[in-house]
Amino acid sequence: MADTEQRRTGTNVLLTAAAFVIVVAGLKVAAPILIRFALAGFIVIVTRPLVAWLQRKRVPTSVAILLVVLLLFGVVAMFVSVATQSLGEIRVAIPRYVDRLLAIELQLIDWLGGRGIEFPSALRLDQVNAQRAFDIASGAILGAAGIMTTAALVFIIAIFGMVEANAMESKLKRAFGDTPALRGLTTVVAEVQHYLGIKTVISLATGISAGLLTWVIGLDFPVFWGIVAFLFNYVPNVGSIIAAIPAIVLALIQIGLDGVILTAIGYLAINTVFGTVIEPTWLGRRLGLSTLVVMLSLVFWGWMWGAIGVLLSVPLTMTARVMLEKSDDYRWAAILLAPSNEPVLIGRDVVDNPVLTRTADRSA
Repeated sequence: MADTEQRRTGTNVLLTAAAFVIVVAGLKVAAPILIRFALAGFIVIVTRPLVAWLQRKRVPTSVAILLVVLLLFGVVAMFVSVATQSLGEIRVAIPRYVDRLLAIELQLIDWLGGRGIEFPSALRLDQVNAQRAFDIASGAILGAAGIMTTAALVFIIAIFGMVEANAMESKLKRAFGDTPALRGLTTVVAEVQHYLGIKTVISLATGISAGLLTWVIGLDFPVFWGIVAFLFNYVPNVGSIIAAIPAIVLALIQIGLDGVILTAIGYLAINTVFGTVIEPTWLGRRLGLSTLVVMLSLVFWGWMWGAIGVLLSVPLTMTARVMLEKSDDYRWAAILLAPSNEPVLIGRDVVDNPVLTRTADRSA
């Protein structure tokens, strides 16, 4: 009997692993179309509270959706316009920055030479085509901006999704009944709205603070650095660090070591206040993912869907975790995804365990 149970368990594990590989392969192959569906779905989720608020103000549904869509287009157009203008100004300033970098390099070589240290020739700036590197980076940014401005299909799908959102829950209940999976889907929508709403507010505050910081220090293009900080703050854990690097490099080129110190301290203070203090306080337990899982999800979804996957990695992983919680067979996977200090629903009982996460309040 024990041997039969072990074989059955081993078979289930193999079948689960095989199904996971097949699902991952399907998501990878179908990425071009699934990315559009995912973006449209998250647009609907994010804008749903605003549409519902307008409806409560007795605004007709069609007009409410039109106003929200126009607002989205306006925000995207503003970001693209500012980014394009700033990149054009940076392109003009590139020769001046290169000359300044070469001067700094010569000072460093002299300083090292006076101490008997030879500067590696492979690291010399004259071996690097700075203009070409900038062209590649700016081309990637402009390409992303072009995708944002020309993704008509995403907005069309989102518009129809907004129209269907009112009746979607009742239609699903009629089709499948009031099942745990459907309740889990409702929970997913609520938690993703909560997460993205707070993340947007925090990112906006981070971007404004970064823009003001670079303006006070005297760096060129403070509006651009604010936008960069705003966008990269959506990437959890490492996004704010990545956003600070180019500003610190510019501070070295434009101002010198004092500028580097001021910029680094300023970004550290901003990221500490918003990323370490305010954001966890506002989110509370709603994220429901361990830090390691968040980092792994960045890598996984980035490999699957590229930059869009990185931006959507946390909401997608949150969705997977909540749906797994509702499954008796795969609740163990939700436990592994959860932080190590929260309770989880096991069957009908809440068990306080360092490796389990919470669902009791949602199930009550």
